[in-house]
Amino acid sequence: MNSIVLLITTLSTFIQLYSALLIIRILLTWFPNVNWYNQPFSALSQITDPYLNIFRSIIPPLGGMDFSPILAIFVLNIAGNLIRSAAFAVAPFG
Repeated sequence: MNSIVLLITTLSTFIQLYSALLIIRILLTWFPNVNWYNQPFSALSQITDPYLNIFRSIIPPLGGMDFSPILAIFVLNIAGNLIRSAAFAVAPFG
């Protein structure tokens, strides 16, 4: 396997896993009794919050609702699609 294909595949897998972690983090914010200082919630917060904070500085909460995760997931999906299309450009048949 070509090292570039391996790198692209690894990045694509990482983006998919990180997207899943973001969705879990967003869904857990709907439960007010989640203590973000206990594990595993603390680890999840430490992993996802730096990325989400980038978009929170762009889109402030409106009416108590935080819409920045929508933009964060959208940008992450675009990056994943670009990486997957690069994988097909490098190795179109596998």
